[in-house]
Amino acid sequence: MTKKEKPFWETKTLKEMSKDEWESLCDGCAKCCLHKLEDEDTGEVFYTEMVCRYLDRENCNCTEYKRRQELVPHCVWLTPDDVEEFHWLPSTCAYRLVHEGKPLPKWHHLRSGSRQTIHKYNHSMRKKGIPDDKIPEEEWEDHIIWIE
Repeated sequence: MTKKEKPFWETKTLKEMSKDEWESLCDGCAKCCLHKLEDEDTGEVFYTEMVCRYLDRENCNCTEYKRRQELVPHCVWLTPDDVEEFHWLPSTCAYRLVHEGKPLPKWHHLRSGSRQTIHKYNHSMRKKGIPDDKIPEEEWEDHIIWIE
């Protein structure tokens, strides 16, 4: 890529991206695997430290990726058609950033060249969170956290 040539995420909308381009935006932070609570009155979304039981917290990967919708019916499955609903994604999520016309952070692998940079800068769920089968759901409100 020449200096004048911009990367695809700066020139295409999410709907214009190829499947490979779309998939490459995911930084592997696993913040979408955190359980969220929504205030029914305000619509405000609160993140909890509860993570899906199928999240490998060492690698930030789903251990049941192909069966995730079957095992967890409300599991997040982002598509370009959902961009208007991305307000609940973390402010650092590439899908949300691109939709909002904002730049990707320096630690994003498409900028840094390494998928480990996100972990180095502590922007992932690596070694964090409590599996959702360890604490009853009615207690999750006690585990609300702030997410960037």
